[in-house]
Amino acid sequence: MDGVDVPELVERMGSDEDAVRKMAVFKLQSSIGDPSFADVFISDGGLTRLRYLVLHATGNTLAYSLTSFSRLLEVDKGWDYVNEDVVERVVELVVTHPLVNILRGAMSILGAIVSRQHPPPKSGQVESFGFRALKPAVAIYPQFLEMLVSRLSSADHALCANALQLINSLMRDAILTDSGVEWPRFIKRLQDLDVIKAVYNLMQSTALQDLAHPLLEFQALTKVLLRRWRDMTVDLHKTEHRRALKGIHLASNPEKFVEQAEIADESGEKKHNPEKWRRLGFESENPGWEFEETGYLGMMDLTDYIRKHEDNYRKLLLEQSNMPPRKRCPVARASLAVTAILYEHFEVDKSDLDDAKGYIALESKSNYEKIFRPLILQWSKLHIAGLQAFFRLWKATGANREDFVKIVELVRILLEAVVGGATRTKNVQEVEEEIQSFDYQRLRQLQMELFEITYEDTWGHHLRQVRDELNYEALQFVKEQRIRCLLAGAWFPNHPGHKTDAGRAAASQSSSSSFRYAKLSHNRRYLHYADFESRGEHDDEEPEMDMLRENIDLSIVSSVSSNISANSVPSARSSSSTLKQQPASSASTKITIHRYLHAPPSSADNNNPNAHSRNVSKSTAHAHKPSQPRTHNNSNSQSNSKREEVPLLTLYPATQSLASEWLDGLLMLLGQKPITAETTKLIDVVSGYGLKIRLLNVRFDERAEGGRGEVEVPSREGLDEDYYYDISGG
Repeated sequence: MDGVDVPELVERMGSDEDAVRKMAVFKLQSSIGDPSFADVFISDGGLTRLRYLVLHATGNTLAYSLTSFSRLLEVDKGWDYVNEDVVERVVELVVTHPLVNILRGAMSILGAIVSRQHPPPKSGQVESFGFRALKPAVAIYPQFLEMLVSRLSSADHALCANALQLINSLMRDAILTDSGVEWPRFIKRLQDLDVIKAVYNLMQSTALQDLAHPLLEFQALTKVLLRRWRDMTVDLHKTEHRRALKGIHLASNPEKFVEQAEIADESGEKKHNPEKWRRLGFESENPGWEFEETGYLGMMDLTDYIRKHEDNYRKLLLEQSNMPPRKRCPVARASLAVTAILYEHFEVDKSDLDDAKGYIALESKSNYEKIFRPLILQWSKLHIAGLQAFFRLWKATGANREDFVKIVELVRILLEAVVGGATRTKNVQEVEEEIQSFDYQRLRQLQMELFEITYEDTWGHHLRQVRDELNYEALQFVKEQRIRCLLAGAWFPNHPGHKTDAGRAAASQSSSSSFRYAKLSHNRRYLHYADFESRGEHDDEEPEMDMLRENIDLSIVSSVSSNISANSVPSARSSSSTLKQQPASSASTKITIHRYLHAPPSSADNNNPNAHSRNVSKSTAHAHKPSQPRTHNNSNSQSNSKREEVPLLTLYPATQSLASEWLDGLLMLLGQKPITAETTKLIDVVSGYGLKIRLLNVRFDERAEGGRGEVEVPSREGLDEDYYYDISGG
């Protein structure tokens, strides 16, 4: 009120000159939002003149008058002057006037009228508030709703916000206050005007920040609407519900099933097909109760799918009729299941309007991606896409009636992955295509990952303990396996120009066709080897131990170096035949055993028979180039790292599998960890199977203690790999 003379302002509003009136209401719009100023303004008779300007002014004077009147209503003042003339005038402006500044004020006034609570009407006032207050004026201007929806595509963001806020007020009033049949008709009218498409485009646009509050309210009202339909019980005594259910039956083209649909008895009377509704996918011949979970929303989704895909619906039912009953896909039940999945996914029962408004006010716009979910506005398209995915999965998996719950769970995971992972700006057509093209194997992988997460949440602490135990056991098991590979011995091709370990030139004795045989002694203390010109007549011929004249005392080994990368070794999943077909290049794959050039001054290890099993430093695998071999030290002395080393033996594995066996075998024999991918994978496989067996908790001794004696394991003679043993005897 500072600097504003209210009596003078009111007097200037009644001037005969439009310029004077315009300046007066221009000043008024910035002060009228103060309740104390509004009281003084009303007491000085200003409200009468303001209403006169709303009814008769034009141009900017009208725009300022509408803005002032709407702000007065926002502070809950001036309601006594809201009559049918004012409502009709404002509705007329919304329908016929093109100026944006006038439309903003007009829509703000209508929004305030519709949103107002319903006090007892006084003499001269409109009889009611809410949408009912607009009905007489809308009857005069029936294009009101159409023009209102068209304003949502305006380039003026403030006008879009006002129009959407008015639509929200109309929807809220219709949904929450009308208990009859009017609100479904009103919502249907808005949907026919493509209000969903207009709001969906706004929610995906860059204008989101300017329209955040009305858009979020529309999203929340969509949830309220879905919840209202879900809570509506399907009552076959209601004409509309009975007509919808009859349409589901008639759309199935029952004439194609005359012999099944009607059966004539001896008297010539006709009876209904006993599977009239079960043929459509219901569980019984009384389908009304099956809508208990989804309510009328489930019936709407099913009828919407049939209306848009009637030919596919008939074709599907015709195909199902030629299948055994247990193999038929229950179309109706599948539709209701998809409705329930979407209802749960979008958390329709959770009203987050108030919390989200505060969230928007406090947080940055980067959180809009989490708050706004425009795909909920495309409910019908998502339901149809999910239902078609259900049919595809049913067919792909060869499901039976007993597998219905399993397919429902797969569809739930599919929709969670695609719809839940979609960004705010992702187009609904892309979402539909992704749902339809989602690979079944990938879906199964997602399902297993979810199972693992569930088990981890429930049994995480216990599983971690079991995994640690099994990992250690698997490491010891694989260590023994790798060392036994060394005990079994192996042939290695000699590299051209190879020098003997004593330093003697052996180029004349060694050629590209010569071989070296190496083998670990039974006491695991010495590595014996010798060079041969050939491998003998058969590849499986092995030299006797006394033929291996050279040996290395493993207690003097300082390190094992190699140029074998962990990524270069094939996965443990590869078969042995595959590994044999992948020879390792002798020029790039080698294993070298080293010792120190001079023994340490005080070394008690040379006379220690168990020196090879002493504690050694842990080596760390690093990525390296072939020209930079990896070294694995066998010493815990810091000074040893500076001492000079000399090679004792170099091996050139012929295959990657052999390289993995001998490199990791030597490392683990010296007390170090394996570093190749194949050995690591093998440890993981052994540990994984151990965990699965531990979880199964199958014990033969418990069966024996049950009084049945020892369990007799049947013979596998004559069986292929596709068999199982029923341990429970069931």
